[in-house]
Amino acid sequence: MRFTGNIDAKVDEKGRVFVPSSFRKILQREEEQGLILRRDIFQRCLVLYPQQVWDEQVDAITAKTNMFDRNGRNALRQFVAGAEAVSLDSGGRILIPKRYLEEACIKNDVRFIGIDNTIEIWNKQDAETILNQPETLANCLEEMMNTPQECK
Repeated sequence: MRFTGNIDAKVDEKGRVFVPSSFRKILQREEEQGLILRRDIFQRCLVLYPQQVWDEQVDAITAKTNMFDRNGRNALRQFVAGAEAVSLDSGGRILIPKRYLEEACIKNDVRFIGIDNTIEIWNKQDAETILNQPETLANCLEEMMNTPQECK
């Protein structure tokens, strides 16, 4: 399952937003029923996880957590407690709880951004700021992908 692209949408007065049809089609194709929503760890946005992806993330964190280590246990607790199950209604919308809207500074205009196997939901202005930094992308990719070549 891989989500790509970025699509604008509007949140209604009740906190509902249409999940873009291209993303819904991927979820339907994968027969994904459950969705988990949480605030991103690093950015002021929300992350929508298909249930299977969420389970894999929690399993990966749990596998590296020593349950007798206070810091590890607290990190796991905060990660899991900061999440909430949401579901698509018959119209293809999810209800974003008010606290998440406030944490991500989302009022009306949002941008969905497909990030591999998750979907980010941004305040549209914040998304535009993040996406309009080509030098950051170039620098990050150069650093990540530039490995020294061995002499032959």
